[in-house]
Amino acid sequence: MFVRAYLRASTTDQDAGRARDQLKAFAAERGLKIASWHAENESGTKLARPELFRLLADSAPGDILLVEQVDRLSRLTAGDWEKLKAELTSRQVRVVALDLPTSWMMAAKTADAFTSRMFEAINGMLLDMLAAVARKDYDDRRRRQAQGQAKAKAEGRYKGRPEDTERNAGIAAMLGDGKSWNAIQAVTGCSRATIAKLAKRAAAA
Repeated sequence: MFVRAYLRASTTDQDAGRARDQLKAFAAERGLKIASWHAENESGTKLARPELFRLLADSAPGDILLVEQVDRLSRLTAGDWEKLKAELTSRQVRVVALDLPTSWMMAAKTADAFTSRMFEAINGMLLDMLAAVARKDYDDRRRRQAQGQAKAKAEGRYKGRPEDTERNAGIAAMLGDGKSWNAIQAVTGCSRATIAKLAKRAAAA
């Protein structure tokens, strides 16, 4: 059994490795060693997350996927969560989350078959519940944000996020030099949507 830790933050402005010490302490308390670390800055609403699927590709049946919270693993829609669960099930990877105490039994080295099956069933139900709560929290925050922006626009107060002109000028220069989008992302940490917008702006100019 290998323990593989997954760390995620939604944007490049956030520290994906923030919970590393907590995961190390959790594993150490149980006499476990984390075999690999997988960190990325991607939205939990996206199923396509390279590091998560690299972790799963490296896993063997019985391995543990260790996360700080269930929402680090999923803020997915119901359909995408089912796809991720199917991937976890097919690879026989067990999810252990620090905010889900029933999952801690999955990290126990000694447990009889009956106890393991019972906790797997309970854990599965609670994982579904927390994944649904995480998605609802995301949707609620997006709705409140949109309502706030609509109200601010109606009152003439909404200015939007200020453009990072220095960064965008650098991206435009790299586009002009023929740099690939992947190379630009690696250097600047910006999204492909931003590069696309600036490429379109440059083409129009």
